[in-house]
Amino acid sequence: MNIILLGAPFSGKGTVARKIVDDFGLIQISTGDLFRENIKNGTEVGLLAKTYMDKGELVPDSVTISMLKERISREDCKNGFILDGFPRSIPQAQELEKIAKIDAVIALDVPFDEIRRRCLGRRVCSKCGEIYNTSTYSESTCAKCGSPLFQRNDDNLETLNNRLEVYEKMTAPLINFYADRLNVVDGSVSPEATHMSVKKLLEGLKK
Repeated sequence: MNIILLGAPFSGKGTVARKIVDDFGLIQISTGDLFRENIKNGTEVGLLAKTYMDKGELVPDSVTISMLKERISREDCKNGFILDGFPRSIPQAQELEKIAKIDAVIALDVPFDEIRRRCLGRRVCSKCGEIYNTSTYSESTCAKCGSPLFQRNDDNLETLNNRLEVYEKMTAPLINFYADRLNVVDGSVSPEATHMSVKKLLEGLKK
């Protein structure tokens, strides 16, 4: 089963994706990881992507799709994969249709007020990278390794509002593009409740 996770920043896509990977034996694929892997390994597309990134420019869709096509052709993706954060636009979705069969699209629906609350409350461990939120964790040190927590510089309303504006303009239209495979899940509840809703949904689709 090949799945796409849609949702605005801070909607919980990454958290849900990691849990679904364990539930169904899927491979989680993010374009950010693909960029880093290809650049680290010095592949042709990786070096090409780096030329754009070094100039602060967006990597062309053709380069991203080339990386993705190679990744999903590997043996570990035979059982299926889950795309976290891709596609981000209609052109990307159209190119994706040419290289992979997408069985289900899950959109995590979270009100923007809740997204803003999550953004301002996010704290990250300075050592192991574990993520917390002040709404559920009030300590100033990591529960796993004891290192100090910090707030990222880009976790502010100005940056978030810009990201939400881009999301509404570029990514939200994908809701209509994938109307025939779209499943909307309430992502405003706890991560555990969101996960269980998505898991139940996918179990039903597999039958």
